[in-house]
Amino acid sequence: MTGLNFQSGDCVRLRLAKKEVDGTILESAEPGVYLLKLKSGYNVGIPKENVLAGRALKKYSEEKPTIELKQRKGLKSIGLIVTGGTIASKLDPKTGGVAPLTDVGEFARFYPELFEIVNVKKIEIPFMIASESMTSEHWIAIAKIAQEMLNDNEIEGVIITHGTDTLHYTSAALSFFLRNLNKPVVLTYSQRSIDRGSSDANLNLQCAARMALSDCAEVMLVGHATTNDDFCYALPGAKVRKMHSSRRDAFKAVNTEPIARVWPDKVEFLREYKVRMKGKVELDVEYSDKVALVKFYPGQDAGILDYYALKYKGLVIEGVGLGHVNESWYGKLKKHIREGLVICVTTQTIFGRVNPYVYSSGRAMKEAGAIFLEDMLPETALVKLGWVLGHHGWKGKAEEKMLEDVAGELNERLVFEDTL
Repeated sequence: MTGLNFQSGDCVRLRLAKKEVDGTILESAEPGVYLLKLKSGYNVGIPKENVLAGRALKKYSEEKPTIELKQRKGLKSIGLIVTGGTIASKLDPKTGGVAPLTDVGEFARFYPELFEIVNVKKIEIPFMIASESMTSEHWIAIAKIAQEMLNDNEIEGVIITHGTDTLHYTSAALSFFLRNLNKPVVLTYSQRSIDRGSSDANLNLQCAARMALSDCAEVMLVGHATTNDDFCYALPGAKVRKMHSSRRDAFKAVNTEPIARVWPDKVEFLREYKVRMKGKVELDVEYSDKVALVKFYPGQDAGILDYYALKYKGLVIEGVGLGHVNESWYGKLKKHIREGLVICVTTQTIFGRVNPYVYSSGRAMKEAGAIFLEDMLPETALVKLGWVLGHHGWKGKAEEKMLEDVAGELNERLVFEDTL
């Protein structure tokens, strides 16, 4: 049947020989095929000749429903910073892809449960980009807005929605940029968009709201603790990493415990944390982008250090095991460190810590002047090195500053848990 007058975005019911199929009509490059997005979130192509009958359940309209945001009595207020990513996206009914939420009304329409837990006193959308497009300028922009919100006496805490892929870089940056933190700063995300039945967005956002009202004045990431919709973890901003490309519990605390288990209606703390205080948050966003993260691999030519030395002020090397590189690197390390390049060492094993004193290779690197960063995560080390080298007044103090525990990025006692 080819005479059905459907347009992209229409919700329809198609009758086939043995069943009926409901879904949303998508734009299709094949004129003889209905491309349909099913309620499961999957797309299916149905030849028009196989359709016996069909009707539109709901015609597509580009008009947006008006949402009036009311401040509810008895609810505390938060600030909300929206930066993009899947959690701030909606289904584009014409293409089957996702498009960004463009205003507060849309956010409230998709996540009404958030507004039953807190009042959103202020919302800022400084940009809407995929997290892989983030730069230090974006981190600084987020930090400046967060500082303003945190120093507002009527705001209890701040929620930041963000894409997943580089979320742990941003959480590390905010951990260093926001000094004398007085209230919770909670970053959250979703791996699956809100139009999918398996979306993690709503639970993550509700738990983020609950954590933003808590007594924990730290930068943290809140998201699914398991693959089920059980509860969330609050994870420390400088000790967290994305450990899976698509699972809903993608983020894990590394070498430490989660701060808390979080449900939409309660928080169960698992360890000590910094509590709220009355002071004002200070901003420290001095930063140098002249830093790089280099992963060592077997047979890698040490000449790569010559390249980086021409353009960069500092390197973080992901060494193997306890932080080792091939002995052919020792001469280059010593030369460039002597000429002013700051070289730090982490381990690509993720869990555990580096140690220069177990093997001769580590001792040789230490003698060359490499800074071994204990159990610091490589991504956190990169962000911290850029922050340290951005402070002109800290010239000559790179090792001292990198080994100073500023935001919980260093942990004397390692805690090991399964990564997934």
